[in-house]
Amino acid sequence: MRAIHAFWLAGRQATGETAFDVTSPWDGRVVGAVSVPTEAQVEEAVAAAYAVRDEFAATPAHVRAAALDHVSRRLAERTEEIARLISAENGKPMKWARGEVGRAVSVFRFASEEARRFNGGDAQRLDTDAGGQGRLAFTRRFPKGVVLGIAPFNFPLNLCAHKVAPAIAAGAPIVLKPAPATPLSALVLGELLAETELPAGSWSVLPVPNDRMPALVQDERLPVISFTGSEKVGYAIMDSVPRKHCTLELGGNGAAVVLADFASDEDLDRAANRIATFSNYQGGQSCISVQRVIADASVYDRLLPCIVAAVEAQVTGDPSDDATDVGPLVSEDAAQRVESWVNEAVEAGATLHTGGKRDGASYAPTVLTDVPADVTISCEEVFGPVLTVQKVNGEEEAFAAVNDSKYGLQAGVFTHDLQTAFRAHRALEVGGVVVGDVPSYRADQMPYGGAKQSGVGREGVRFAMEDYTYERVMVLTGLAL
Repeated sequence: MRAIHAFWLAGRQATGETAFDVTSPWDGRVVGAVSVPTEAQVEEAVAAAYAVRDEFAATPAHVRAAALDHVSRRLAERTEEIARLISAENGKPMKWARGEVGRAVSVFRFASEEARRFNGGDAQRLDTDAGGQGRLAFTRRFPKGVVLGIAPFNFPLNLCAHKVAPAIAAGAPIVLKPAPATPLSALVLGELLAETELPAGSWSVLPVPNDRMPALVQDERLPVISFTGSEKVGYAIMDSVPRKHCTLELGGNGAAVVLADFASDEDLDRAANRIATFSNYQGGQSCISVQRVIADASVYDRLLPCIVAAVEAQVTGDPSDDATDVGPLVSEDAAQRVESWVNEAVEAGATLHTGGKRDGASYAPTVLTDVPADVTISCEEVFGPVLTVQKVNGEEEAFAAVNDSKYGLQAGVFTHDLQTAFRAHRALEVGGVVVGDVPSYRADQMPYGGAKQSGVGREGVRFAMEDYTYERVMVLTGLAL
């Protein structure tokens, strides 16, 4: 008989009546079987979180901080084991899987630090007008209620960490729904949380199928929703619950701009290698992977062959091999979609410089130029190892090309000029501008989120904690200020 992974219901292990297999996108082998919560068990988890919300909000900061510290340490101790689990269920090469565990270690550490200093209060004198004489306003932040965290498959551990750690740090109970394709990493996170002294009911990890997600979204006991995933699903959630607080981290088609001053051979080699790496890392399945390169005409002819060579140098293959840079996509369906988008672009007149081939769930790192503006790959998020390169004349045209998108998550600008950096920061309609590098850089403590159709709200531990809480003012009267 196959071993079945239990889920976590109000801090304890439980099993349901059915289970599903988790398979490797690389070779199709079963890497685990996961029990599915029944409707009654989901109700129990939500009811427990709702019942404990006041107790959890009042939990001393040192208790929450100690629990977060514990999870951070235990993740570090089990790095290799968890990285192999991520690689098996997600298809992520080991070098990137280890990096993901390391980032989750940091997220929980940052959260433990924020738990100790968050909610310190802000005092404001009100005697600036005569009617406020003797009055002082004191402001603190309190949880809005139970958080429903909905995580995607592409970072199955770290994006769960970005839901769970800020909620615990802020004193908000959380019900976590991991992606059905990659639930095993989230269940390990449950193991580590279960080793802490957090109140029963303050967290659950429920691997329910996507068709049962709407019931959770609609549940009035879950007033905060933190969702990372596709634009279509994210805005459908927001539209269905307009009175709830929704943080949406959605798609992008990240642009890397290479300007005229970034022109030495060393500059172009650096840009090309960074672009090649971060258009293909995680199989291109990152919202801030490089999808578009926008190069000034003065450097374009020298940069393009450097990019093609750097992309061709990416090692593809078995994600369990430490030498592998690019593994499979999450499924063969995902690879077939990427294949169809590239074929559409080529048939419409785009030039294929390298790649363009699919093998099962794997798609070869691909570079395209002369891509028509109206084909799908120009307009949508490819979420695969595909890069388009276009030539522009000058900074103004380059920035306009970045903004010619419904998305606005992050952009990278390769320049040495500080004034250009500030102009980019002002002009680009994105949530983050990375100067001197690709748009794919994310530090887990910084504010992260997008503009336009790339979502609303911000992650990054402290910023997520602010999203999960609200300000409540207390006015003190009759004071000798």
